[in-house]
Amino acid sequence: MTSDKHSKGPRDIQRLIRLATFGLAVAAIVKEVRTPAEEREWHGVVVGFVPYDFRIPTIARLKKRMWDPESSHVINPRVFGVGWTVNLGKVVSVARQQIGS
Repeated sequence: MTSDKHSKGPRDIQRLIRLATFGLAVAAIVKEVRTPAEEREWHGVVVGFVPYDFRIPTIARLKKRMWDPESSHVINPRVFGVGWTVNLGKVVSVARQQIGS
């Protein structure tokens, strides 16, 4: 007899992702707070490769990261927060090229 208590379902994975994201956000904030005030940028990389950006989002940054068909990147840093987002403009551009071929 197996116990559902020890199974790893989608909810457990979602909780793990949320916990990891929260931990990375805390690490990024701690990194910024430990930086002298005049040198704080509130955006950068934490644990060597995970991007973060806690600046107030702008329309230009939103467009550049989420809808830039001319970009060479499909995955970009999030507009606000920790992690990555999909450049939907590039996805649509690549899909149109594939359909047109």
